Amino acid sequence: MSDSKQVHRDEQASPETSLLGKETQYVDQYDAGLLFPIPRQPKRDEIGLGQLDAEEGGLPFFGQDIWNAFELSWLNAKGKPEVAVAVFRIPADSENIIESKSFKLYLNSFNQTKLSGCHELQATLEKDLSSAAGAPVMVELHGLDGAIALQVVEPKGRCIDGLDIEVSHYHPEPSLLKNQSELIVEETLYSHLLRSNCPVTGQPDWATVEISYTGKKIDKAGLLAYIISFRQHNDFHEQCVERMFVDLSQRCKPEELTVVARYTRRGGLDINPWRSSNRPDLENRRFVRQ
Repeated sequence: MSDSKQVHRDEQASPETSLLGKETQYVDQYDAGLLFPIPRQPKRDEIGLGQLDAEEGGLPFFGQDIWNAFELSWLNAKGKPEVAVAVFRIPADSENIIESKSFKLYLNSFNQTKLSGCHELQATLEKDLSSAAGAPVMVELHGLDGAIALQVVEPKGRCIDGLDIEVSHYHPEPSLLKNQSELIVEETLYSHLLRSNCPVTGQPDWATVEISYTGKKIDKAGLLAYIISFRQHNDFHEQCVERMFVDLSQRCKPEELTVVARYTRRGGLDINPWRSSNRPDLENRRFVRQ
């Protein structure tokens, strides 16, 4: 594989100039140039996480964007196809996110590429993805016999979807968030009703969101209405999770907070961003819709 192929590094990159939503030729020979990075900072500016704040005190959260890839294949030295499941961990403090369709096209470009083995594949993936993200990306490869860790499990905590609430907001409405009492609790709440939309095509993205916190008891009805309010909101997965973290932090002021969204699979990829006030030992769990 040639090292001359470079990842696109256009500082003015935007979703509108990517391959997303356009007729696409599927390439089956390795091409790192298919990866399309999008700067994180413009969307962070919208929720008050400006460059000045980042320089003075750093981001108000830790986190990763965990991608699980289920359609990864290449050829061995004799031309025989190999398959694997891959896990990618992109740090939240990286300069860029990677647009998901470009990620899929990049992975597909290995389909007819001969490699010496998993070690060469892993090294190539880490090099290209780290270059695109602007920070080190961790890559794990699992043979199908060893991918039991990615089995489907149930969410932890309490589901709030059964609450009988009236809904009238379908764009993010932070004012719905409030504390129910001064009682300090430690709990995990989750909902399967998160839906947001691709900011370019408008296609729906579905997810289960988990909110773990320690602090004053959060009003569950308001929290569920807030989660539903993303239903017509256009943003990428990572950006929705960061908006939720910031809104919950500002409105409910928990002592500790972790927000995880586990989005359903598209094109063999599911994206699972998490943001936290601490560094949790977060499991890469899959839910039934993934």
